Amino acid sequence: MTTARRDTYTPETLLSVAVRVFNERGYDGTSMEHLSKAAGISKSSIYHHVAGKEELLRRAVSRALDGLFAILDEPGAQRGRAVERVEYVTRRTVEVLIAELPYVTLLLRVRGNTATERWAMERRREFDHRVAELLGAAAADGDLRSDVDIRLATRLLFGMINSLVEWYRPHPDQAERDQLAETVAHLAFDGLRKAR
Repeated sequence: MTTARRDTYTPETLLSVAVRVFNERGYDGTSMEHLSKAAGISKSSIYHHVAGKEELLRRAVSRALDGLFAILDEPGAQRGRAVERVEYVTRRTVEVLIAELPYVTLLLRVRGNTATERWAMERRREFDHRVAELLGAAAADGDLRSDVDIRLATRLLFGMINSLVEWYRPHPDQAERDQLAETVAHLAFDGLRKAR
């Protein structure tokens, strides 16, 4: 049985297993022994591909961060009024969260206990800051209500989006996933947009 699993083992499947175990046990509560048992391979087989569990963590959170930062380079995040761009980024952030749910879940759970966790937290703050700048630009354009503090709005927006990792379960229906992104954007921006 173990031999058959070794035959199908790849670094990508190892990463998938590691993310699942990190999310179940917590990164600090996961040992290389836990990972080797969950993957059905020896610890030495894991070390053949990675230096240790922190490298697996870095690969996992990098996947989530790369997905988020890629949004900011998409045409919908680059063109148009700031309010349209931030709404686009909000929808796409939800879509990336859904597509990379285990990886984003892990990213949101890091606490800064290792160099990799501190790096991931700093990158997350950078992403949040860039979205906050878009919200600030939308407010400066007069498209957002002036009675809402932008820092508070940013925290509430990310609080709503990030809470999805706690309750959302993947659904095969693309329309339902699209509706979730649309609903988050409507809830946030119907309340934030300045009445016309």
